[in-house]
Amino acid sequence: MPTEKTQSRSFASSRRVIIQSVKPEVDGGRFPIKRIIGETVSVSADIFSDGHEVIVAMLLHRPAAQKNWTEVPMQPALNDLWRAEFQVPAQGRHLYTLQAWVDRFQGWRRDLAKKFDAGQDVSVDVLTGVQLIERAAARADANDRSLLVGWAEELRSLHGTQVQEAVEKALNEELSALMVKHADRRHATTYSRELAVVVDRARARFGAWYEMFPRSRGEAGKHGTLADCEKKLDYVARMGFDILYLPPIHPIGRVNRKGRNNSEAATPDDVGSPWAIGSKEGGHKTIHPELGNLEDFKRLLARAKEKGLEVALDLAFQCAPDHPYVKEHREWFRIRPDGSVQYAENPPKKYQDIYPLDFETEESEELWEELKSVVLHWIAQGVRIFRVDNPHTKPFAFWEWLIAEIKGQYPDVLFLAEAFTRPKVMGELAKLGFTQSYTYFAWRNTKHELTEYFSELTQTEMREYFRPNLWPNTPDILTEYLQFGGRPAFMIRLVLAATLGASYGIYGPAFELSENRALRPGSEEYLDSEKYQIRNWDLDRPDSLRLLIANVNRIRREHKALQSDWNLQFHHTDNDQIIAYSKATDDLSEILVIVVNLDPYYTQSGWVDLPLGLFGLDPHQSYQMHDLLTETRYLWQGPHNYVELNPHKVPAHIFRVRKKLRTERDFDYFL
Repeated sequence: MPTEKTQSRSFASSRRVIIQSVKPEVDGGRFPIKRIIGETVSVSADIFSDGHEVIVAMLLHRPAAQKNWTEVPMQPALNDLWRAEFQVPAQGRHLYTLQAWVDRFQGWRRDLAKKFDAGQDVSVDVLTGVQLIERAAARADANDRSLLVGWAEELRSLHGTQVQEAVEKALNEELSALMVKHADRRHATTYSRELAVVVDRARARFGAWYEMFPRSRGEAGKHGTLADCEKKLDYVARMGFDILYLPPIHPIGRVNRKGRNNSEAATPDDVGSPWAIGSKEGGHKTIHPELGNLEDFKRLLARAKEKGLEVALDLAFQCAPDHPYVKEHREWFRIRPDGSVQYAENPPKKYQDIYPLDFETEESEELWEELKSVVLHWIAQGVRIFRVDNPHTKPFAFWEWLIAEIKGQYPDVLFLAEAFTRPKVMGELAKLGFTQSYTYFAWRNTKHELTEYFSELTQTEMREYFRPNLWPNTPDILTEYLQFGGRPAFMIRLVLAATLGASYGIYGPAFELSENRALRPGSEEYLDSEKYQIRNWDLDRPDSLRLLIANVNRIRREHKALQSDWNLQFHHTDNDQIIAYSKATDDLSEILVIVVNLDPYYTQSGWVDLPLGLFGLDPHQSYQMHDLLTETRYLWQGPHNYVELNPHKVPAHIFRVRKKLRTERDFDYFL
């Protein structure tokens, strides 16, 4: 009599199909991949079994909130590789997995055709198929049962006298589909994991951000208000931005307030850092009184929406010494041996105006819930995008919990991680749920650096979970390249950020006004940083880059090829000061080629090689290169063409490739 152990072994041996090397799968399925609504998830796996049996494999997918799976037949390729794909139709969490089995009916069809073609007697083989169909009919619902019974009876009637017709009937694709639908899956192998996709709205993939300090929007050095910020919405919208990002708008602490240029000796007139959040007027759920009130903020959101802008808020989970939390929840902070609260440090730097929260407190559950309530408070006011300050200084587990909690209720909420830290830490935060992430773009300046870094971001598994957001400058970052490259450096970095990435941002008006004065040699801090004082900006300066920015953002909006990251391809140039790359739509209806002079000082020239075959271009025909930046048109021939770029004029081409239709006599004949 078989034992329980031998029965288990027998059952396991009946699962003859192996499923492995499933892609996409992040860290063995521990983390979800990312998509936006309507995008495709292309799934592949190695699927095989012993012997020469025919395998049927299915890709299964469903919204996480539903129980029933939708099945997509997988198609075999070389060496037991199988592929299929599905689209994600709505925001939220979507699941997918694989199932495969040895299908006796499909094997019977294959072998029947071979035997018949070889002239062998297949009359008994036809009856074998009849048995298989009858068994499937027993598993089917009423409608399909009737169809299958009809097929079985017809084959039985033909098997001895009309063998050729019987074979033709047996190979019918409609019958095959019914048999797959009602296959015997008792011994099917289902992949051991249900993999997840987080599906976001389109803004998660594509958008242009503009960072602006509301307090610097006032007149003649006065403290600006949200109403003043509202008056500048047209300025931001005319430049073509999608998102207006505001640094913290909460009350600023007075205790240990920093003065201008991060001085520890503040005067009574110093406004302090917006990231030193909290005072007697309130904390993270309160608006700085000098900026206005909640109604002013709601009106700003409404007016921004009218102009096609979303407002993003800064989420900085830290406190000024006079934040109400410090008095009401001292247990949420780390206490030093002398009884004082530990302020923030990054030795030798000291941030006496900021107290970090202690996430190892015994009251961590209460702390986590309070911080979640902060996010929910601003969501209730209409905010759907948060830029998160220094997330790498808080526990991974906290972010995974918080983002899952928020997106479970509000799947349209987006989180941008400002984490300029080690690569693995940045990657982990992205895996845990952050919608987008800051990158090392600001410090990647050479052709080799840019090519290597963006190939990693867009062509490796990293692209499944890490959505880059490219910022050439921030209030914290004024790179050496911008400090010494002058206005051309800002133009170069603008074009690179806006075309290498589908999402990018600038800190303005510092960027469009080419602000490049550093606090001291070797520092990336701005002199007279807006983080510590009110700045007055002349937005109408004749050297402003606002018109170039508007042109670049217009091109981004009008050309779908620039609204994705994965379609980036780099191309050879014979001058290392010139970088060339392309982006194209899947159907090649739109091909853009970007060529940038990386040298902000001198005109550079060289030869660019393009893969005409991949672009669907005839190497023997000329094609037009339409520069969308300047509306200049060039006629190119073959894969190898010359460019010359003066950084003091326009340091880049954004070409649209136009294919020849009829004749070279007139450029209008190019599509």
